[in-house]
Amino acid sequence: MAKYWGTAEAAWRWVLDQVRYDDDAVWMPVSVGEDPVAGVRDGMHAGVGGLAHTLAEIRLSREWTAEEHRLADAIAGQVRAGIATISEVNYFSGLVSSIGVLTALDAPGAHEVVARILELSTPDGWPNEWLVPPNFLEGARDHDVTVGTAGVLLAAVWARRHGVAGAEELAKVSADILLAEREEMPTGLNWRAVPKRFCVVQRESPNFSHGLSGIATALAVAGVEFDRPDLVDAAAAGAEHLVALSDQSDGGFRVQLRIPHLEELERFSYGWCHGPTGTSLLWPALHRAGVREVANTPVMDWHSRCMHSIRVSGLPERRYPGFWDNDGRCCGTAGVGDVLLDSGEREFALHLADVLVERAIPDGDGVCWRFIEHRNEEPLLPAGLGWMQGAAGIAGFLFHAGRAAQGDFSVVPRLDTWWAQSAGN
Repeated sequence: MAKYWGTAEAAWRWVLDQVRYDDDAVWMPVSVGEDPVAGVRDGMHAGVGGLAHTLAEIRLSREWTAEEHRLADAIAGQVRAGIATISEVNYFSGLVSSIGVLTALDAPGAHEVVARILELSTPDGWPNEWLVPPNFLEGARDHDVTVGTAGVLLAAVWARRHGVAGAEELAKVSADILLAEREEMPTGLNWRAVPKRFCVVQRESPNFSHGLSGIATALAVAGVEFDRPDLVDAAAAGAEHLVALSDQSDGGFRVQLRIPHLEELERFSYGWCHGPTGTSLLWPALHRAGVREVANTPVMDWHSRCMHSIRVSGLPERRYPGFWDNDGRCCGTAGVGDVLLDSGEREFALHLADVLVERAIPDGDGVCWRFIEHRNEEPLLPAGLGWMQGAAGIAGFLFHAGRAAQGDFSVVPRLDTWWAQSAGN
């Protein structure tokens, strides 16, 4: 416990030392030494909003300091103040992120966020400033968990569980959009992050963050929460198609990062974003929804197969350039470790925590981590600060690991994982 919490505290100190309070605003750089980045300041992925999730982990491990209380109040106030002007709905840095941040801090304002998302809705989804020519046609819509409609549906579920007004209407709007966008396949149902009619190049990412498994997960969770059997049936049909896309050759379960495969990328990834770590979240969602089998196999057997693929993948060893060059939550070691703890895979999760302690780089009064992009002329990337790809998120996992190491299996329920946490506790 001591080594995990010691490194977590050092990493958190490093982050806090770079948080800035300027002109009544609180912000931090995405990576050390950088200027503010427009559009991400308050978000979960790389902005100060993500620090709310670290603070929630800390609250289960010790009392907040005065400095942390000040930070929490500043983040909550700033996020609430921005609700009326945000036009992006996504989970990484938009209005869905705002719901996660405010609820993590037990702060008011989530009902205003729900109302704003409804205000911005259109019959086929929400505008997305990232989907622009030449890769996409004008007016493109995204339906995945992280930047699209499925994320809105998860936010509606989360809002309902927190007693937020408007959650039912938001769920109906987002779920009906998803049902309308389904693709009938011989092997079940499919969803793409961006529908084919908007794509210049036809390619899909079927795993959790940007594709089928995340969308099916959202439908399953919402089906239970809002008593919508049609959503559960759609989720199960999506899972059937996902199984048809999967590689099970070694007794595991993994789905390609891209279909069709891009030669310059790994064929398979293993993290929360594009691998069996994130995709494992589908199976407890279906189990919770009362689905017992998919493709004539118990749903939790598919979950066990995902765990198997993670264990035999070779991570966290950096076996060759491009394999496991990331220790963050989104695409790396901390994200895998947290899902493993939630799934009861304590031994391997704590091994990953040990590796993160070993890889921590001293810097001033704290520690940080530097990831690698092997295709860059300078492969060593600057140290990141945020929740999904930086020291704040790694610290959050290490606080969790420290509790687990002493037999304390308390968890922080989060919008994107809460239904899968009972397996490990």
